[in-house]
Amino acid sequence: MADLGETTSDRPSLPARPSAAGFGIPPAPETGLVAWFPGLWVLRHYQRAWLAKDVVAGLVLTALLVPAGMGYAEASGLPAITGLYATIAPLLAYAVFGPSRIMVLGPDSALAALIAAAVLGMANGSPERAVALGSMLALLTGALCVLAGLLRAGFLTDLLSKPVRVGYMNGIALTVLVTQLPKLLGFSTKAANVVDGVGGLALGIAAGKVRPLALALGGGCLLTILVLRALAPKVPGILFAVCAATVVVSVFHLGGRVAVVGPVPRGVPLPALPLVHLADLGPLLVAAVGITLVSFADTSVLSRTYAGRAGYRVDANRELLGLGVANLAAGLFRGFPISSSASRTPVAESAGSRTQLTGVVGALAITVLLVAAPGLTTNLPTAALAAVVIAAALKIIDVRALLVFRRVRRSDFLLSIVAFLGVAALGVIPGIALAVGVSILDFVRRAWRPHDAVLGRAKGVKGYHDLRRYPEARQIPGLVLFRWDAPLFFANADTFRARVIDVVEEAPTPPRWVVIAAEPITDVDTTAAEMIQELDGELAARGVELAFAELKDPVKDRLLRYGLQEKIGHEYFFPTVGVAVKAFLERNEVKWQDWEEGG
Repeated sequence: MADLGETTSDRPSLPARPSAAGFGIPPAPETGLVAWFPGLWVLRHYQRAWLAKDVVAGLVLTALLVPAGMGYAEASGLPAITGLYATIAPLLAYAVFGPSRIMVLGPDSALAALIAAAVLGMANGSPERAVALGSMLALLTGALCVLAGLLRAGFLTDLLSKPVRVGYMNGIALTVLVTQLPKLLGFSTKAANVVDGVGGLALGIAAGKVRPLALALGGGCLLTILVLRALAPKVPGILFAVCAATVVVSVFHLGGRVAVVGPVPRGVPLPALPLVHLADLGPLLVAAVGITLVSFADTSVLSRTYAGRAGYRVDANRELLGLGVANLAAGLFRGFPISSSASRTPVAESAGSRTQLTGVVGALAITVLLVAAPGLTTNLPTAALAAVVIAAALKIIDVRALLVFRRVRRSDFLLSIVAFLGVAALGVIPGIALAVGVSILDFVRRAWRPHDAVLGRAKGVKGYHDLRRYPEARQIPGLVLFRWDAPLFFANADTFRARVIDVVEEAPTPPRWVVIAAEPITDVDTTAAEMIQELDGELAARGVELAFAELKDPVKDRLLRYGLQEKIGHEYFFPTVGVAVKAFLERNEVKWQDWEEGG
């Protein structure tokens, strides 16, 4: 049998992943069989010390996976049992194909409305047809994700900067807190964002829906989890709290006085292709495109965030492949489209999860529950589950990063706040879209009005430097050295032209040359090229020659294709600023004594 790390020239390969080694696991090979199965690489380097933590985390996670899966299935217009099917198969598939070590996949609230909109209108009230449509939707979503991964579309996640991710996670945390508080108090509300959640919470309290017994159970669980987390972090506080709450409800027969999860249906389906009409595929494909975008946006943020905390990096294209295979598995086992979970993943992390084995344990535990003990969750109070989720949400709030952003770069701080407010007020995906849009606008703003500098010769420092930083620096008579710290493109071309004219007019002596120190200029588009030609003519009318120094080769080639080198003159393009200065002094017979020469 071939070694999993073996590579040959005829084997397919995935895009190169960044080198990292989270949890002491070395980076996986970038090609060969193991590149397609990240979970097998983790298994090969698995440490026995992690087993207890992964098992405990998987059992703790099970307590949330069951009610969450069933609830999101109903919200999607599907039978509750399909939520468990859509949990088991994706967890097992992602454990093999998924690159993130502790990512929890399954039914998600962000997808519920999209799934319901696609399925309910076509099912015509038939539960079986709804299940078939939901499964086919999962298969189409999975196929799109896999295709996007193979086409290396993961680069889109580069738009999700760290400020966006921090704001997103803080917004998720606040949303989870607000939407789970009613359950902690003994009642429920329908809310997808903080605004709706606060309104529902206030109305419930005003209407007297608070149940003191539920609050006592949930509050006790929350206090237990937080105290054990602070004083005894190695103790599985979440599992202890959930089990204790279940025992209390059972011993004191409180099932009729507080909301409980109740027994789950029995049985596990066999893999099968869903049967739908050919005419259904068109509408389902349209819905699958939207679900793919939502799922990947959500998953990529969580994946990068938790990978960064654990000390390794995740390739976005492999994340797409893992998400796609997980959705394919959900579709084959009577499930529906799934995504990463922003509430269950932090629970796994809080419970001590180390690897994908946590998800495997959770999936197997649900399977055992369905087959052997469907009544085990009968007396599990929902207030205890709310306490678990709230405790996890408190842990993911990152105020320290916000303070760093505020201190080192105010625009990043504002961007993170926009992402936070967008997620909290509009919902997860609209919030991310808003933050990404603002991020792009901020980039354009900085490139539109970049830093520029007039350069001079400062005593005791090699090279030529910004006169604003070195006021004592001298300028060579008749020569203006101007640096532009950004690409030249349509948005800043006119600003560049205006700045060059300004520095010519403000020069201490009438200039003969303007040399652009062009090393920071990484690109010149057609609009900027036309501007440079016009600027050359405008400067020539003033008796000033335009020259360039330190142009990057790709930019120089582009100017050659535009014909600018020929129009400006090849003799006015120099490899360095020093060479340009020397040429100016020789061609214009300017007397100049350098600092070093002057002693």
